[in-house]
Amino acid sequence: MECNRSSSSSRVDRRTIEKNRRIHMKALYSQLHSLVPHDSSREEISLPDQLQEAANYIKKLQIKLEKMNEEKDNLMGIKKLESIRDEKEIKSSNLSVGQQRTPQIDVREIGSSLEAILITGVDFKFLFTETIRVIHEEGFNVVNASFSILNDTVFHTIHAQIGESYDQENGVSRIIDRLNCLVYDI
Repeated sequence: MECNRSSSSSRVDRRTIEKNRRIHMKALYSQLHSLVPHDSSREEISLPDQLQEAANYIKKLQIKLEKMNEEKDNLMGIKKLESIRDEKEIKSSNLSVGQQRTPQIDVREIGSSLEAILITGVDFKFLFTETIRVIHEEGFNVVNASFSILNDTVFHTIHAQIGESYDQENGVSRIIDRLNCLVYDI
């Protein structure tokens, strides 16, 4: 008798397991169907058709993703080419002495402030201190000085305020003249 009970309970267990599996699969199919856009028709779609529709949708998304990645790569390639071209233009527009970069300076008066941008090669370290010295001698107090290095180019930025010993008569023009003489040996 026990043999019958165990075989009948194992059948019930198998039926329950199979029933739960089918319920779970139905829920998964329903979830998949809800994620796939479909026509506005209210007709019931068979399960194989739902799966085919989902597979087709996934393939379309893959193709769309590949096209978008190609477009992104093309745009990035264009940006890379533009930056390479711009870098070449900058290098060719800068005057060079041998391998050394000829320094450049730009001085701007902004109200009671002065901004000097000095662009040099790494071999022109003395120009920074000399620029600070000239600005200080002409009556400005250096408020901030910073630099950044890109490849073999050093960009110095100096901000200064009018100090007590500033000579109004010649103003910033004398600083510009002195710095041009210093940088360009004019």
